Amino acid sequence: MLRKRFYTQATAILLREAVTLDAIEDLLAVFTIVKRDEGSTIWPIAGPSLVVAYRPEVNGYVSVDIVAHPWPDRMGDPKTDLEVFAAWNMGHFGPGTWPGSLKRACQHSWGWPDGRSVPLQHGAFVRIRSSYTFGAPDVWTSVPEDYDAVWAATRPTDYDPVHELAFVTRIAAALVRLPQTLCYFNPNGECVRDAVQLVDCMNDHASDGQLPLSVWSNVRLFTLQKAEPAWNLMDTVGMGQLDALDHEAIFESIAYEPGEVDAFLRVMASYVVIDKPTINDGDTSDGPGNVRWQGFHVAEARVSPPRPVIRWFPQDRRQIPAELAKGPTPKFMSLKDLALGIFRSNRRG
Repeated sequence: MLRKRFYTQATAILLREAVTLDAIEDLLAVFTIVKRDEGSTIWPIAGPSLVVAYRPEVNGYVSVDIVAHPWPDRMGDPKTDLEVFAAWNMGHFGPGTWPGSLKRACQHSWGWPDGRSVPLQHGAFVRIRSSYTFGAPDVWTSVPEDYDAVWAATRPTDYDPVHELAFVTRIAAALVRLPQTLCYFNPNGECVRDAVQLVDCMNDHASDGQLPLSVWSNVRLFTLQKAEPAWNLMDTVGMGQLDALDHEAIFESIAYEPGEVDAFLRVMASYVVIDKPTINDGDTSDGPGNVRWQGFHVAEARVSPPRPVIRWFPQDRRQIPAELAKGPTPKFMSLKDLALGIFRSNRRG
């Protein structure tokens, strides 16, 4: 699960070049700006910034800062780039950000084909991060090195990650009107979207209340190279922002349409956030191909970023390749037991 520490949510606007604080402040006129800081000496931690009130009654604020550097996708090195590495490790680029997040977001930009190249042209970015620790020195004094303890001490009792991330994304939607904007980037959800997609999605969220998952998370498609015949893996990334698990689906390539599996993963991801069901190992759900799909809790996903997931398999009796059979897999009834079960069901009817 994504570990929220000093910052609890983070998104970014990728820019051709850096902008001024005045330009940002003009676009945030509908928000309450409580602080302005013109400079910073350590850019991975903070650039020139504005602080926006989110829930001031529980010390909830959002920092909006300008970084006049490209996004550090490798996230630094403890020997050669310590400042970036330390900032990443402390969550300053997002609590769930993992090295290579921008590269993977571009590679899997299925809903925006230009997203495979346009984001890579940026030279600066605006970073938007929410926190409950600004101006809370007592917390830092009591647990100065324990970031998990800081979050436990500052987390509001009525914490709502959906409302919080929606507020942060509304700020991003205001800032994509900057002339220097190339795109919106959610590093925790590894997704890039153009300005129109972001604004339209947030408008739809405001009007119908549906989760704007397409700008908060991504669905990715991989072909498993060693499997014969070919098998695919599709997964969600970014649901940890909403304190929920991501989902994986593993299936034979020719048997299912990726678009249907995409829809299934989105439905399950949304269902877990909204209805908060308990999904136990072996539980099943209707899924693509008009078959039941069976889910299992797995400690670590097959593809970065590292995180626990619910892994789904179709109960279609296809032989799962040995490479994929490591870990929990569906247990099928024998044809004899299946026939006996049907016979008994008919007799009861």
